[in-house]
Amino acid sequence: MPHAVVSERQRSRARQLRRTMTRAETLLWRYLKANRIDGLGIRRQTPIGNYVVDFVCFSSKLIIELDGESHDFEERQKADQRRDAFFAAEGFHVLPFTNEQVMSNLEGVVEAIRQAASAAARGSPPSLALPHKGGGNADTDQSNSTDKSRGRQP
Repeated sequence: MPHAVVSERQRSRARQLRRTMTRAETLLWRYLKANRIDGLGIRRQTPIGNYVVDFVCFSSKLIIELDGESHDFEERQKADQRRDAFFAAEGFHVLPFTNEQVMSNLEGVVEAIRQAASAAARGSPPSLALPHKGGGNADTDQSNSTDKSRGRQP
């Protein structure tokens, strides 16, 4: 996926948000980082357009947003709808959760993310495994390359 141009202001804001994550964001990030959910590469506090999303999985076009009490007000909800419409126009699916849901039911939130990513993957063509270089048996190729790297011939 080609990189979009991100202003230095947005980049700086994303860095600041990564340093000051909420308790719910920190808890969820511990489960999402290091490809712990079905090998998904998930990033945190990532700028997309004029927004900084809480979590994004580019391969599944999935955005995970955690909203606290400030999102209970009508004005904030309208802003969230505009944000979600922008992401939908860019081909993303937004999966919203409240901080309370993460804190009280982390396993349920993680399962919902897993299912949403799986559904997104079913909509895309399957990736094909590439053959090993040289087309030979992977075990034989591995042992040969190991022997060669140690200065020995097979």
